[in-house]
Amino acid sequence: MSHLEHASVAIIGGGIGGLAAALAFSRFGAAVTVFEQAAELCEVGAGIQITPNGGRVLAALGLDDRLDDVSLRAQAVQPRDALTGRTIARFDLTRQTPPYRFFHRAALIDLLGGACRASGVTFNLGTRIKAVSPDGTVTVQDGTQTYDLVVGADGLHSVARGVLNAQDAPFFTGQVAWRGLISAANADPVAHIWMAPGKHVVSYPLKDGLLNVVAVQERAHWAAEGWHHADTPENLQAAFADMGTELRSLIAQVERPRLWGLFRHPVAQNWYLNRLAVLGDAAHPTLPFLAQGANLALEDAWTLAATCAAAPLDQALPIYQSLRAPRVSRAIAAANANARNYHLGGLQRRVAHAGLRTLGAVAPNAFLGRLGWLYDHDVTA
Repeated sequence: MSHLEHASVAIIGGGIGGLAAALAFSRFGAAVTVFEQAAELCEVGAGIQITPNGGRVLAALGLDDRLDDVSLRAQAVQPRDALTGRTIARFDLTRQTPPYRFFHRAALIDLLGGACRASGVTFNLGTRIKAVSPDGTVTVQDGTQTYDLVVGADGLHSVARGVLNAQDAPFFTGQVAWRGLISAANADPVAHIWMAPGKHVVSYPLKDGLLNVVAVQERAHWAAEGWHHADTPENLQAAFADMGTELRSLIAQVERPRLWGLFRHPVAQNWYLNRLAVLGDAAHPTLPFLAQGANLALEDAWTLAATCAAAPLDQALPIYQSLRAPRVSRAIAAANANARNYHLGGLQRRVAHAGLRTLGAVAPNAFLGRLGWLYDHDVTA
């Protein structure tokens, strides 16, 4: 019997991690309430990559038969020289099981939100959290309610994380990123990584004829965190004016870029206390250089719900952190390394590109094999 039968669980935050946690807890028998400060479940116009490790969680949540309707199955990833446009190598993704997918964030939010409602999850939208407590109390503008468990899935500026941990100061990485969508009918489902000294661009298609574009530049002056800050197309184009013709043409089509500064945060020391726990960015903010932010949040959501279903809360929460903290720390370190490798210059750049060309020609499976520890992991097993 599940230890969550008839338990009350509050989820703070209606993003991908929060909704996945709400659905998982509901599947294990809990009565779940989601608190979201926005008036409706929504996401900014942006793409997201769900790799096989995240895909296993979506399948375990019962969503597998709907994924082809809302996402594209990725065929390959192609590192490219951003200065010349030349493809350096092509690494096949079609053998990944479950499939490596490209989603529009809003489509994944809609899918998870609809499944939550069908599973009986209660939503309190347009509700700002004033305080949470380790005793399971949630305080909003019109009162308080106590739950058997409160889960902070409330992102970078998490109220729950602040209760569990001393204030920590993130530091600017010296990089900023722009995000935008452009029209691209019939684009092949391939992720392109355009690499140049001090900057790179990642592009891949989404459903409904859209192409997701993320452009990263090293620079001394910082921008605020969060990707909701509007910038001008001219600023984006100026930052990549020295790139090859094909990439400049792609960037020129981004009409409403969003800009944010990339900051590095430590992994939280404490992920739980009594009846309060955190997951996703609230526990371990991740730089976007390994496409793992949402995937790690999905893994967290399933692991937290499954451990709470299998054991009493005082035993389950320590197990949850012990299972997750080493893995997310390794993934964050790998993402940080990618940030360096994408931006190499001079001799290092030529050597790295030559190595990728050789790998693509001689042992293309080795490229993805190096990520087996990440993609092959199954938290639902």
